[in-house]
Amino acid sequence: MKQSMVGVGAWLAAGLVAPALAHHGVAGVGAVGLQGPGAPIESAASSVLPAGGVLAYLKVDQARFKQYDWATPNADYARFTMLGLGYGVTPWFSAYAFVPHNTKVEQSGGLDSRGWADMSLMGQIGFRYDQDSWRLTPANESLDDLEDWRFSVFAGATLPTGAPNHRLSDGSIDPGKSLGFGKPAWTLGLTASKMLSQTLTLSLEASTFRFQPYTYDNADRVQFGAENRLNAAFSWRALTLAEQSFRLDPVLEVQYLSIGRDRTNGVGERGTGGRMVYLLPGVRAYWHNASFALGLKKPVWTDLNESGTQQGAEGKEKYRLIFSASLMF
Repeated sequence: MKQSMVGVGAWLAAGLVAPALAHHGVAGVGAVGLQGPGAPIESAASSVLPAGGVLAYLKVDQARFKQYDWATPNADYARFTMLGLGYGVTPWFSAYAFVPHNTKVEQSGGLDSRGWADMSLMGQIGFRYDQDSWRLTPANESLDDLEDWRFSVFAGATLPTGAPNHRLSDGSIDPGKSLGFGKPAWTLGLTASKMLSQTLTLSLEASTFRFQPYTYDNADRVQFGAENRLNAAFSWRALTLAEQSFRLDPVLEVQYLSIGRDRTNGVGERGTGGRMVYLLPGVRAYWHNASFALGLKKPVWTDLNESGTQQGAEGKEKYRLIFSASLMF
């Protein structure tokens, strides 16, 4: 067991993407091995890619919204698809690029929005705490090393590659349905993880996502509310078939999200922002150099600003179905 070293051949990537929200998609990072610590379904993990390793990634987040008589037409569903590519620059630093495609569909008579949105670039530095000292993630680690507290810092920004002034079928501009923020938005986060036993892993994440104000072609100057997250996940290595290079992990994830009010022309928008807690049970499977995750995410507690006017917003979902797949080269 001590001689089982982490490397390109021993690691099965499970790149993770953080929540793709009703307004916009947001990218995150992480990877996990066949043996050793588990990973969340959606939150960022503390593991970095092996040096020289390439990760191809796909995530689909399908949100169905609750319907109300007062909201006509209602937002029906939103689909956020994320394509990503990661590269292990060093054993302790990984770089990622993500390109999202957003689909926001209303009931009959409503205005839909579809298209490629702002791409994002991210970097992640991995380190661990061992024997009273902080160390960057080394090239080779034993399974005993993987049981230490592990941490990472990640940061990134979106690039204005999407169309912020995307016009709907009636010619109008709705910032909530636009395909870009107009200016870079940035994210910063910290993760921590610990194997509580040889089969149970705790993963933690704290992160923030901030936007700049942007003036749209309709003369409205809009700044989306800041998003702050606190996430925790337990993953259990329930089944490992070494000869088939297969592993199956049930995962339970809890996500806290706080969203500030959107501001239009310097004035806070009513019916925006608030706080919520999501519960996300799911499963992650590893097979050879591929990983697949599936989870069902539901709001279990909400405290939204002017909740009665927020149909189609975060916290008003019936559910979100999360699927991801990744492949390591």
